[in-house]
Amino acid sequence: MNIKFCGAAQTVTGSQILLGINGRKILLECGLFQGRRAESYERNLNFLYDPSEVDAVILSHAHIDHSGNIPNLVKQGFKGSIFATPATIDLCKIMLRDSAFLQEKDLEWVNVIRRRQHLPEMPPVYTIGDVERAMDLFVGVDFNREFTVAPGAVAMFRDAGHILGSAGIHLEIDGAGPNGKPLRLGFSGDIGRPNLPITNDPNVLRDLDMLIMECTYGNRHHDGFGEVEEELATAIRETAEHGGKVIIPSFAVGRTQILVYVLHKLFNQNRLPEIPIYVDSPLACDATSVFRDYLHYLDRETKRVFLDGEEDPFGFSRLTYIHDVDGSKKLNGQTFPHVIISGSGMAEGGRILHHLRNNIDNPKTLLLFVGYAAKDTLARKIIDGEKVVKIFGEDHNVRCRVKVMDAFSAHADRRDLLDYVDLNDPARLKHIFLIHGEPDQAISFKDALRSKGYQNVYFPGLGDTFDVGKGEFV
Repeated sequence: MNIKFCGAAQTVTGSQILLGINGRKILLECGLFQGRRAESYERNLNFLYDPSEVDAVILSHAHIDHSGNIPNLVKQGFKGSIFATPATIDLCKIMLRDSAFLQEKDLEWVNVIRRRQHLPEMPPVYTIGDVERAMDLFVGVDFNREFTVAPGAVAMFRDAGHILGSAGIHLEIDGAGPNGKPLRLGFSGDIGRPNLPITNDPNVLRDLDMLIMECTYGNRHHDGFGEVEEELATAIRETAEHGGKVIIPSFAVGRTQILVYVLHKLFNQNRLPEIPIYVDSPLACDATSVFRDYLHYLDRETKRVFLDGEEDPFGFSRLTYIHDVDGSKKLNGQTFPHVIISGSGMAEGGRILHHLRNNIDNPKTLLLFVGYAAKDTLARKIIDGEKVVKIFGEDHNVRCRVKVMDAFSAHADRRDLLDYVDLNDPARLKHIFLIHGEPDQAISFKDALRSKGYQNVYFPGLGDTFDVGKGEFV
């Protein structure tokens, strides 16, 4: 058995792990790499393996950095099954279509420039047609049910508590352990945080021999969620009092629904000013409909606060969901205070770019970041304090106020990650591989794990391969 790290290796995007098990190739995740346009295009277009040789894919959840390159995998010859939870499949139906649409729209602008420079046009990594072919290969498996992915290899999804349908993956592989015993391999996916609304607390993978885990926030502690409601209400009140807008770049799946949940709660408690709130994202609108189809997946707090009173957690009178382009454009002419929640969360595409272009130079505007921003993304540049940024290829001065609230993060922080591993005995858990983290987060977390007795902790690079039988990289 071997493990090849083909994505999310020493970075936080493009998750892809290729397992060689009993002569079969099993791919964990197939995400899009996000970063500089040229680098992203090349990395997403080209795989570190032959897609036609992959026998099956196991997908932890629907976020694009985990699922977004599946249509390209199919386009390049993959014909096997793609295992995911039913909620993940329903979210992928809309997210992958949206990804294809955004790629085509983004390249329309790029290709205008390339034609002017007498350069060949760049085709999208995949199209809507590739998405439709990929969706035919999905196989739904609910939490806590075993399924066979290769001869002698049985998998199970455990609720990861990250977004709707997200899962950690437990694999038991015959004959791959010491002395020919079964080997228990865990793949964390993205680990959620305990005590967040909407999602259940993570169901930790236990009794493992090996663990592949994310470490996005391996050296950071989030602010407690208990204070986030008043902090958000205060930010909105203060901005409205000065006649400004609050613009929130937000991931359409997971983050937007948590924001709406909290805003609904604040609305019911009369803690918000009398201003309209807009969710301006077709993807977020469609994703919220999927959330409504899976209310039985939601946590007890959501049921107590809203569902027991037969209220929709994701809708209230001051909130408007905007699907169409005309409705989005009308927001540009509104000069009175209001809140706009729009995608994408890293401000790399979608309608948020139009709102930033029209408002980023206004000192009355509050630009509120509520999620992780990868290196080289527009969101990260603004968070890091750059005073001039490019939007649609043009320079814009950052004169708006900028605020970061990481308490909304659906990723486990350092404490949560350590707690997750702690439920496994160091005497049994012999190897831990850290992925989906930048070096400053992973290296510190690696040291923390070693101090707890987990001696073989690795931070593999792109393309590195670990031979399980030999217990070393080859």
